[in-house]
Amino acid sequence: MADYFTHFSCLIDVGSADKAARALALFQELRVADQDADDLEVAGFTLVHQDAPEGNTLWIHDDEHGDVEAVIRFVLRLAEDLDLSGLWGFEYANTCSRARLGAFGGGAHVIDLGKRTTIGWTNTNEWLAAALNGEDVDA
Repeated sequence: MADYFTHFSCLIDVGSADKAARALALFQELRVADQDADDLEVAGFTLVHQDAPEGNTLWIHDDEHGDVEAVIRFVLRLAEDLDLSGLWGFEYANTCSRARLGAFGGGAHVIDLGKRTTIGWTNTNEWLAAALNGEDVDA
């Protein structure tokens, strides 16, 4: 039997050490709330300080089975709660423990933090299928 994985590792600069501490506190609060919830908010990733406690950069990564949608929801919540602006994005990889057709690929997602919205995304499986079907795709 094959095991399927989604992996990612990315940084987000929240602008100040105070905002980083608030982001970590929010993450822990949501993690505790998830213990009693059916709809998990922050499952599928971990958030830690990337640099010293006085730093403003946070590392978002999966432990084993990443949840891309959970990361997007959380970052949009951070953008709202911490009044973040600018563009932010991350890449992810889909892998499998055994060779399986269609089991490997990945994608990327870009968010406008100030507008609190996705501005673009791509998925390599969908892109490849469209390209092989002769559709016009940007390389």
